[in-house]
Amino acid sequence: MLKGREGFGVVIIFFFIGILICDVHGFRDGGGSVLENRGIITGRKQKQQFPKQQPQKAETMCNVYEGSWVYDSSYPMYDTATSCPFVRKEFDCLQYGRPNRDYLRYRWQPSGCTLPRFNAEDFLKRMQGKRIMYIGDSLSLNNWQSLVCLLYAGVPNSNITRESNTSMSTFTFQDYRVSVIIFHSLYLVDIEQESIGRVMKLDSIKDGALWKTMDVLIFNTWLWWSVKGPSQQWDYIQEGEKVYKDMDRMEAFHKGMKTWAKWVDAEVDPTSTRVFFQGISPSHYNGTEWNEPGATNCARETEPISRSTTPMSGSSPSMNVVKEVLSSIKKPVSLLDITAMSQLRKDAHPSSYNAFQGMDCTHWCIAGLPDAWNQILYRELAA
Repeated sequence: MLKGREGFGVVIIFFFIGILICDVHGFRDGGGSVLENRGIITGRKQKQQFPKQQPQKAETMCNVYEGSWVYDSSYPMYDTATSCPFVRKEFDCLQYGRPNRDYLRYRWQPSGCTLPRFNAEDFLKRMQGKRIMYIGDSLSLNNWQSLVCLLYAGVPNSNITRESNTSMSTFTFQDYRVSVIIFHSLYLVDIEQESIGRVMKLDSIKDGALWKTMDVLIFNTWLWWSVKGPSQQWDYIQEGEKVYKDMDRMEAFHKGMKTWAKWVDAEVDPTSTRVFFQGISPSHYNGTEWNEPGATNCARETEPISRSTTPMSGSSPSMNVVKEVLSSIKKPVSLLDITAMSQLRKDAHPSSYNAFQGMDCTHWCIAGLPDAWNQILYRELAA
């Protein structure tokens, strides 16, 4: 099992399984196509085209991923106890007894510009009539949960409908006809049940037929590629006609990402669909990363790492694969390069303050760090 930011221990794997099994919203980390379930989103009109992008001003050209975390007493942007009744028990740190609240009061400050505070009403007006879909694993779920709370807290009297099945959950803000959707896909490529068992198809993406109908796509994958043992979600890997019992996991990840890249170039219409890739979200189980060699988790962490990101920080083998693959795509794809800024937030994980009381230094509290990710998404969509 890999360690540090590229992996997590066996105990954490079984904790993840507990989270996924106990999901009260019907969304689980298991496979399954939803092509037959398109009916859960109704009244779809012809997709609206995004306006042609105009030349950006100097401030919008700054690298928002270079910066530091600053204490700001005006944060958080919402109170989960009163302003977001939808927080899942995996991420609701205050509900499950976290005593320290300083982690809520840090704001991301880019070095060369100002990151606009999230404005829910403005976001919904800009996205009116559109569907926003997060596609990935439980870290995509974490990110989707943040956007749902940011929007609901900003327009608490809006008419909202909720729908879910085993592969998708949808919040629709009916007054604006904006749907925010999470689509479960651990690897982006397909896993199919065959006579020999569960087969991961490195060169197949069947669910893409649904994805390409969306207006905004935010993809993410990596967390499960390194998982081995009982928690592994497949039995064989197939590429073309060749079937393997296993292969180097970074090589498999690279092949899967290349398949996704080919899908983007072949299937996505950039005049009507914006595509983002959510960078690798780091975990904090290795104290040597923040000069505490004896620390094996994030349990006692109450402050961010006190340094700024640099152009080279946030690099890792998996992130290098992401950047290499994204550079090969001909269609416009934006990287939400959240790795380095998130590496500084050893204090922002649930640790044991969740419904399962397991040590979770991989996911993030809500409210919390993912709100900054969605501030950046808001900025990107508004640019």
